[in-house]
Amino acid sequence: MIMKSLQQQFLSRFGAEGMVYAAPGRINLIGEHTDYNGGFVFPGAIAQCMTAVVRPNGTRMIRAYALDLDSYAEFSLDDMKGPEHNHHRYVFGVAREMMDRGVAVSGFDTVYSGNVPLGAGMSSSAALESCFAFAINDLFGDNKITKMELAKVGQATEHKYVGVNCGIMDQFASVHGRKNCLMRLDCRSGEFEYFPWNPEGYRLLLVNSCVKHSLVGSPYNDRRRSCEHVAAEIGKTKSGVETLRDCDWNDLERVRKQVGQEDYRRARFVLGEVDRVLAVCDALNRGDYETVGKQMYLTHEGLSQDYEVSCEEIDFLVDVARRCSVTGSRIMGGGFGGCTINLVRDSQYSNFVATVKREYQSRFGIECKIIDVEICDGARRLA
Repeated sequence: MIMKSLQQQFLSRFGAEGMVYAAPGRINLIGEHTDYNGGFVFPGAIAQCMTAVVRPNGTRMIRAYALDLDSYAEFSLDDMKGPEHNHHRYVFGVAREMMDRGVAVSGFDTVYSGNVPLGAGMSSSAALESCFAFAINDLFGDNKITKMELAKVGQATEHKYVGVNCGIMDQFASVHGRKNCLMRLDCRSGEFEYFPWNPEGYRLLLVNSCVKHSLVGSPYNDRRRSCEHVAAEIGKTKSGVETLRDCDWNDLERVRKQVGQEDYRRARFVLGEVDRVLAVCDALNRGDYETVGKQMYLTHEGLSQDYEVSCEEIDFLVDVARRCSVTGSRIMGGGFGGCTINLVRDSQYSNFVATVKREYQSRFGIECKIIDVEICDGARRLA
């Protein structure tokens, strides 16, 4: 339905048909805020995508229409400043980053849309970046850029053109996704491994709180600076330390007084989260989903208490999950709202959904949204 609507919009605006590309959002089973610390993450691509119709126009101009936002802009590939609107800046940034990698990008027309919920921690921005990186590589680069480099294009776009100093996980998952597989990515080495995901008797679902708290400044970047501060302090007396991944628990305790309590707690969460990802991988190899769920709850406790990226609404959703005997539940994504990810036995699914919707509405006057998770393929051309 989205593809047909986009083609109709494209034909109406630009008088021709174009190629259709899509890239998915992502879930992350466990491994939050570890990617920019060189740790492990465990994401998978989902059915919800950003989709774009793209056609070269033989000029140096990009003519872009964001259907969902009813926002149109024209901007030159040679304009170093680029457009002001954030969504169009993603398109511009990806094009510039591909040019920097030697791809002979020329102007193009595009209409794009998506069904990845905004502000839900499902990485709609990474899906948008991956969609256009894949499309530009296909149209202008003869697919010469590797998938991992396409993910880095999206990451660089966030850093340089949006101002979010993110890690690589979101773009990696959007590009590399494989149907019915989760992926363990070592963010330090770039090595990754696919893990089949077909849990018998369990399912994953997201509960979208439908809130996103806007905080003063950039809390994401603040937490990254905390981690970098601790790593730098440890690096004063230990060689080879670039990120917290290069540190151990003894290193952290050694600098506890120097770094202060807040930065210490944030680093403590990261070291614990690296351990939890590996514990989940071992549990999955044994088919032990109860242990997977326990680790998810521990992650939420750390994100809420040590990393301080949860909020009242999300903590409430996790508490409801506990009371409904859900196997595992935690906040997912950067934080301060968005979704919880839940590992639920099939036999408990209906009761949990009914209970969480009823109690959340009663407590906050907001209708939360249930999103069933389907693990799907990564960035691709559709037509």
